[in-house]
Amino acid sequence: MRKLLPPLCLCVLPLAVLAQPAKPAAAEVRRYAIEVAGLRVGTMTATRQPPVGPEEVYTLVSDVKVNFLFYHLKIYYQVMNRFRNGQLLLSTVEAHTNQDDFQSRTEWKGDHYTILADQYKHHYEATEKQPIRYAVTNLFFGEPTGQTRAFAEYFGDYFTLSRAKDGIIRAVRDGREDEYQYANGQLVTLVKKNPLKNFVIRLLP
Repeated sequence: MRKLLPPLCLCVLPLAVLAQPAKPAAAEVRRYAIEVAGLRVGTMTATRQPPVGPEEVYTLVSDVKVNFLFYHLKIYYQVMNRFRNGQLLLSTVEAHTNQDDFQSRTEWKGDHYTILADQYKHHYEATEKQPIRYAVTNLFFGEPTGQTRAFAEYFGDYFTLSRAKDGIIRAVRDGREDEYQYANGQLVTLVKKNPLKNFVIRLLP
């Protein structure tokens, strides 16, 4: 004869099922191909980690290798931005190139940021008292609305943002211009304009 579970077990089983921990939310990941003159020369990956309490972490990694006649370029670039309650607490940038290794760091000290950008042909030190609430990494996770500037982690200062037309955002800094193209609120193409050749960054399927 089949044994029946006692009533107590029947009560406990549903509770045990309910008590199982929920699966952690998955990170949001956007993967892009980097092209120069129609040739794929690298990849870029933007990641937004699930919030942990009031904290949220964004990372951006790009890996580029270009070999055109006398033009050789190798860059591995990683950005990490940590926000709390929507305010940037820490931004670090590591760049490993065929020229040398470089880094930038922006850190909130309680009432101001200390900023040090030591990059190829670019050195910048400053303090900033205004909270930073929007950075370049944010541009990869939704079309900006009401934003007039984005913190440029690499340089340690800001891109000015303007809307060229529906779905296209221009980011300008010191003569440099990037164009962010969105479809249904998602970044699909980023054009980094360059005097030699534009870098075109396209969302991968």
